[in-house]
Amino acid sequence: PRFGGFPPPLPRRWASTGAMATPPPARPGWRPIKKVMAANRGEIAIRIFRAATEMDIKTVAIYSKEDFNSVHRTKADEAFLVGQDKSPVGAYLSAEEIVQIAKENNVDAIHPGYGFLSENTRFVELCEQAGITFIGPPSQVIQRFGDKTEARQLAEEFGVPVVPGTQHSVETVEEARDFCQSIGYPVICKAAFGGGGRGMRIVRSEDELETNFLSASREATTAFGNGAMFIERYVESPRHVEIQIIADGTNATHLFERDCSVQRRHQKIVEVAPSIGLPESLRESLYADAIRITKGAGYFCAGTVEFLVDPKTWNYYFLEVNPRIQVEHTVTEVITGVDLVQSQIRIAAGQKLHEIGLSQEDVAMRGFAIQARVTTEDPAEDFRPDTGRIQVWRPAEGFGIRLDGGNAYPGARVLAHYDSMLMKVTASALSFNQAADKLTRALLETRIRGVKTNIPFILNVLKHPDFVSGHATTSFIGDNPQLLDFTDARDRGQKLLNYLGDLVVNGRTAAGASGPVTPRVTPLIAASPTTLQPRGLKQVLTEEGPEGFAKAVRQSQGLLLTDTTWRDAHQSLLATRVRTRDILAIAPLTSHVLGKCYSLENWGGATFDVCLRFLRECPWERLQQMREDVPNVPFQMLLRGANGVGYTNYPDNAVFKFCDVAVKNGMDVFRVFDSLNYMDNLKLGVDAVGAAGGVVEAAISYTGDISDPSKAKYTLDYYLDLARQLVECHIHVLCIKDMAGLLKPAAATTLISALRKEFPNLPIHVHTHDTAGTGVASMLACSAAGADAVDCAVDSMSGMTSQPSMGSLVAALQNGERDTGVELQELSKLIEYWETVRFSYAAFESGQKSGSPQGYD
Repeated sequence: PRFGGFPPPLPRRWASTGAMATPPPARPGWRPIKKVMAANRGEIAIRIFRAATEMDIKTVAIYSKEDFNSVHRTKADEAFLVGQDKSPVGAYLSAEEIVQIAKENNVDAIHPGYGFLSENTRFVELCEQAGITFIGPPSQVIQRFGDKTEARQLAEEFGVPVVPGTQHSVETVEEARDFCQSIGYPVICKAAFGGGGRGMRIVRSEDELETNFLSASREATTAFGNGAMFIERYVESPRHVEIQIIADGTNATHLFERDCSVQRRHQKIVEVAPSIGLPESLRESLYADAIRITKGAGYFCAGTVEFLVDPKTWNYYFLEVNPRIQVEHTVTEVITGVDLVQSQIRIAAGQKLHEIGLSQEDVAMRGFAIQARVTTEDPAEDFRPDTGRIQVWRPAEGFGIRLDGGNAYPGARVLAHYDSMLMKVTASALSFNQAADKLTRALLETRIRGVKTNIPFILNVLKHPDFVSGHATTSFIGDNPQLLDFTDARDRGQKLLNYLGDLVVNGRTAAGASGPVTPRVTPLIAASPTTLQPRGLKQVLTEEGPEGFAKAVRQSQGLLLTDTTWRDAHQSLLATRVRTRDILAIAPLTSHVLGKCYSLENWGGATFDVCLRFLRECPWERLQQMREDVPNVPFQMLLRGANGVGYTNYPDNAVFKFCDVAVKNGMDVFRVFDSLNYMDNLKLGVDAVGAAGGVVEAAISYTGDISDPSKAKYTLDYYLDLARQLVECHIHVLCIKDMAGLLKPAAATTLISALRKEFPNLPIHVHTHDTAGTGVASMLACSAAGADAVDCAVDSMSGMTSQPSMGSLVAALQNGERDTGVELQELSKLIEYWETVRFSYAAFESGQKSGSPQGYD
């Protein structure tokens, strides 16, 4: 039969603390432990449960409401919610509630892990008062070593070298300033009652003191419940070496050293056991001092004595004693074979070191071990902790690899409330380089998707010459910014799986699609004529320049048309989703049918953005290909002044360069507009297009109703004044841009007649939308009043929020003075093509069935 789960020790040099066959002898001070609570969360709580389960001890977890789905809650035999009305961290700092839960559920002992309440004297006292065994030092020892200033005094008492520092904890900036002035800068402020890199700041001048002191104090209060500070002189670029101690109150044994020099902002990242390159005499001195201070203080349970070692002189200084288990305890366990957590439990139950095989002569070291802390910190974003759902969790395995995981699994949510560590990976081998190779292999093999990790950064650390040679100091990371140079994982496999999964479950979808999924159909494409395209205004522009183009437009007797099918029409009807392939398929025929048109509007506006973001096409290649297939009709684009083709202001030189490159790639007419008619914005676009050699078509945005005498703001005089300002900018064409389809036929007659009268030699181009169903009538009115060109769309892509019907305009003006020159029979070929193509984009239709006059309201 077992007594409290503790069989006797197995006496051998390679020490073990595993389960054994017979119980230890009953004697005074023996405290049988049958149920252990871990007053912690995540990886260390799981580590405690595993150790206790191997000893046949029942386990109890506590968890905050945020940790309801955490792994550690399910690893214990029992689990209890704590701190329901407190913050995520505050829940695990609820000392009284935790002890009360333990009492109510017959818990014999509480293991604090690290962080949270592990160095909280009040918590230990509550356990002692409740008759619950605290698996760690008693309260008076916690007080002496948990308070950095008392620990320092103890070190001085036992002749251990120390760095100049405060003799007591410091709570105010004034106290800190007085001390710093006495010893000089730089100094380091550290949490007096905590560790793990929390509550630590380096202060290099008095100007930095107040900000850093208060910041460190607040962080210490949050992490440990006490904001008191300890201040000491800062040693530049030391090595951080710590000695693992296990003690039973009478005797103490060291389990060799760990090197924790690879740190960032005092937070350890990679730990090594044993340390590389220390002189043997120094190593023995560190062991002796660690034993002397802990044994002299009557230390109890596991602890770590930490030192700063100057690699230039090999002088060393006492740093602190951490009276608890450390995150990096795994490397010590691997090289010694000692289960530190089980040893803590046995000693807390009353066993002595020699009874569990941990006398100094029983402990041996073999090989090397390296631990890496895998966190969700993103090195590319200054190590900002990432959050989100873990999509892939595939940690490495293999000989010489130990994994200590926390709350990570496929589907787990990484929250912002707690430490960002996902797991600890510990590699071991007979040589340091072999251990580094194993750890590198394991990290390369690890696959974590859904959140960013620091793995690429750790891999750079492991291959750096300073780390490989054992010369890394605490300034190693800061001195080597190239450690942040790495290539992000492309995550191709997960992206492909996500795509295939979405395809299987939801079918083919596209961003912006709201209508029913429509099968792709083969469009009807009439044969293009085999003759050369007719001579058009593009040739005039090439031969005579923008001024010659404007003159030719003004001299044209018929009404010139701009076909918006290739841009504004499908932007208005189909969310700009028409692909380049569908435009190019009809481009050769279009160049013949619409060869005498003013322009084809085919670029700029939202098409540029949608090409890149949704169609995954290059808008520049689209322009080049269209130009190759349509050499005779001018191309027209929409330019948002200083916004270019984007949605924010760009530097002037960027807009100028954009226009220059656009002209060189085939663009001809630039419709420059500003929705608020802001003249400075318009002038920038006008200047940029003029400098590039394009046709400047300056637009006035139309709104209101000039035929309504009750409308007093947007009057005929308002528009005439804008036109005068634009003409002074030496534009080539004036455009009336009716973006909302508000230009009624009567208003069109009034406005265009007035403009034509004042500017008899200036080409006038009118743009509208058929929102109210009056677009054709309005454009005919503009034609009769003297407009040179109007916008329209191929009939199957016209109407409603698009432009007026091209076929209707062509038919209405046929055989008259303003005949457009477009043949209806030939136009029908384009109409049939776009009718079949539009069917394929039905998922992007808005669902609107007809125009509506409500816009006039």
